[in-house]
Formats: sequence, C-alpha cells, structure tokens
Amino acid sequence: MRRLGTVILGLWLMLGAAGMAAAQALTVEVDLSDQMMRVLPPSGEVMVWPVSTARPGKVTPTGTFQPQTLKRMHYSTLYNNAPMPFSIFFYGNYAIHGTNQVDRLSTTASAGCVRLHPAHAEMLFNLVLQVGKADTRIVIRR
Repeated sequence: MRRLGTVILGLWLMLGAAGMAAAQALTVEVDLSDQMMRVLPPSGEVMVWPVSTARPGKVTPTGTFQPQTLKRMHYSTLYNNAPMPFSIFFYGNYAIHGTNQVDRLSTTASAGCVRLHPAHAEMLFNLVLQVGKADTRIVIRR
C-alpha cells in the first residue's frame, strides 16, 4: 500500500509539473552576451531579434520575470521623457520596449531596459496581450 501511495504521489507531481510548464505559453529569452532575443510563442515559430541592453556602468537585471505592466506608449520619467513605445515592464522601472535608436541594436547602449526595433516591440507587445501576462515568462541571461 505504501508503494502504491508513492507511485500515485509521483504521478501527481509529474502531472502538476507538466501543467505548470504548459502554462508558460510565451517565453522571451534575452541573452546579454550576444545582445539577442529569442521569442518562443505558443505557435512554435521561433523569432530571433537584436536587442540593446545596459551600457557599461548600467545594469540589465538577470533572472526570470513576468510582465507587470503593459503600456502602448510610455515616456521615461527617469531619462528626459524618452519615448518607450510598446513597453512591457517586468521589474520595477525596467522594461522591454521599442527604440528610435535602431542603429544601436546589437550593442550595449541602454540604461538597463531591453530595447527592440519598434516593429518587433509591437509584435511582442501584442503576443503578451494575446497570451496574457500570467502565461508569459521573460528570462534574461548573461
């Protein structure tokens, strides 16, 4: 009887873990070392885009996050009202957003946010709206 209980508990834990993994329908991976973003939507189509993250002396936070706030157009209160279209705030004042400095993508140039081409930022923003903040995972690695 004890062995049956262990087997049932193991199956329950496996099913629960699988359910939790399935809940993460949208994964956004940012690699700080190569300044690239991989977007893995529920459709299975992988998108790879150049980004711009923290310049020397600044920090882009690393770890796993979920979107906190989405704003179609935000103006930075910290950096001279800089436009931040399609902002996905994930950690305090840190966001993934579009930039008008597309020539700086693939380089470290931001104050800590993850900058994208505006068209890519809009696509990502709409994916997060479609999937939902709770089912979106943002992973930022060195």
